[in-house]
Amino acid sequence: MSDSNTANFTNPSTFILLGIPGLETAHVWISIPFCSMYIIALLGNFTILFIVKKEPSLHQPMYYFLCMLAATDLVLSTSTLPKTLSIFWFNSQEIGFSACLTQMFFLHCFTVVESGIFMAMALDRYVAICHPLRHSIMMTNRVVAKIGLAVLLRGAMLILPYPLLARRWAYCRTNLIAHSYCRHISVVTLACADIRISSSYSLFVLFFVTGLDLCFIAVSYSKILQALFSHHSKDTWPKTFGTCSSHLCALLAFYIPDILSSIMRRLYHNVPQHVLILIANMHVLVPPMVHPLIYGVRTKQIRDRLLRLFTHKRI
Repeated sequence: MSDSNTANFTNPSTFILLGIPGLETAHVWISIPFCSMYIIALLGNFTILFIVKKEPSLHQPMYYFLCMLAATDLVLSTSTLPKTLSIFWFNSQEIGFSACLTQMFFLHCFTVVESGIFMAMALDRYVAICHPLRHSIMMTNRVVAKIGLAVLLRGAMLILPYPLLARRWAYCRTNLIAHSYCRHISVVTLACADIRISSSYSLFVLFFVTGLDLCFIAVSYSKILQALFSHHSKDTWPKTFGTCSSHLCALLAFYIPDILSSIMRRLYHNVPQHVLILIANMHVLVPPMVHPLIYGVRTKQIRDRLLRLFTHKRI
């Protein structure tokens, strides 16, 4: 380890990612499920993108949003997993200061983007179920593209202060990051300056994004349930619940690890650090892996197209 780890400096040229402190001897074994989950995520999300592109009947708002989700999951997992695996396999712990801030931006930006996509998918389901005759008029390709752009811009604008503020602080203690990737709070806590601005802003983003999006999703589903019990025939319930349950399962896979990690880090200070880091890694591993499985298994159109693809190849 170089002397720069303990020397005084204003901005370090590199940070040192420690991986999962306390489990260093198990890094190689931990890499096996991590790598497997990453490969499944890559194959699953690329398959979703390929099937929707090739199948004209899937060129609908719901599947466009699903493609946005797949693309976001690919960025979210790829922003962290290759570096994490290089730490586990090759002990490649160094990451440039600018590269660390870039990783931080993409990680948190696309987390916010993914939350926005779930909100957009809830809106699409609300319009499709509560206003079916107006769905094709309201949710045009142009509107879907505008929603996608708005979600992306919201994520970028909310998260841009993270690296900008982090770059301002003086890092005069150490450049050792007790994590497997450059998570915002793990980086700024190394600063020797007063980081209350960064800490307060990250808390604001957490409650603003999670709170606002979950409230919107809850309102959408309350309206959907109200419409189902009031107007829809019981014959349409299985299809409606099938579509909505896929969305809800994907929501749980995304929000639970993130909320659990944030709550445990802030409220339960006696939780072992390696447990917090493992939960944080689950947030960037589990959703990208399970989302294609959820939609592939529960969405008939995607399942049928995938079966036709493999049947055709065998013939």
